[in-house]
Amino acid sequence: MDTLLTAADAALRTLFAPPRSGQPRPHAQVASNELSPQDKTLSGALMRVNHVGEVCAQALYTAQALATKNEALRAHFTRANAEETNHLAWTRQRLDELGARPSLLNPLWYAGAFGLGLVAGRLGDAISLGFVVETERQVEAHLNSHLTRLPAEDHDSRAIVAQMMMDEAQHAQEAQEAGAAELPPIARGLMKAAAKVMTTVAHRV
Repeated sequence: MDTLLTAADAALRTLFAPPRSGQPRPHAQVASNELSPQDKTLSGALMRVNHVGEVCAQALYTAQALATKNEALRAHFTRANAEETNHLAWTRQRLDELGARPSLLNPLWYAGAFGLGLVAGRLGDAISLGFVVETERQVEAHLNSHLTRLPAEDHDSRAIVAQMMMDEAQHAQEAQEAGAAELPPIARGLMKAAAKVMTTVAHRV
C-alpha cells in the first residue's frame, strides 16, 4: 500500500506540481540573443517535446521501481528518477521563458509510459533494465536531432539539451552494467514507433 501511495504521489507531483531541480540548470557561456517569433515558436515546440519525454521518464522509472522485488534495483530506479527530475524542471523552466506551454496530453503520456514501465518490470529485472537501455538510447538520438533543429541563437535551450544527452547516455550505461538484457528487434521497433507518435503529437499539442 505504501508503494502504491508513493507511485500515486509521484504522478500527481509530476503532472501538477512545479518541478524542483536538485542540480543547477545548465546555462550557455554565451548569452542567447533575442529570438525571432518564428525561432521562439520552434524552440518552444521542441522543448515541449523534451518536457514530455521527461514526464514519461518519471512514469517509467516509478513503474519499474514499483514492479521489481529487488531492493537494490528499486533504489537504482529511484535514484535515476530523481536525476530525471532535474531534466523535468529544466525543460519546464525553459518552456516558461519561451512563453510556451507544456503538452495538454501530459496525463495521457504519463499513463501510457507508466503502463509500459509496469509491463517491462513484470517481465523480469533484466528485461526491465534492457527497456531502460533502449529507451535512453532512443532519447539520446532524439536529443541529438534537436541540437540540429534548435535555432543557432537559442544557446540556453541548446545547453539544456546537451546536458540531458550526457545524462541519458550515463543512465543507459548504468542499466547495461546492472545486467540489462538486449531487447528483440521487434520490441525496439515498436518502442521507436510509439516514440514517433508521441513526439509528433507533442510538437503541436
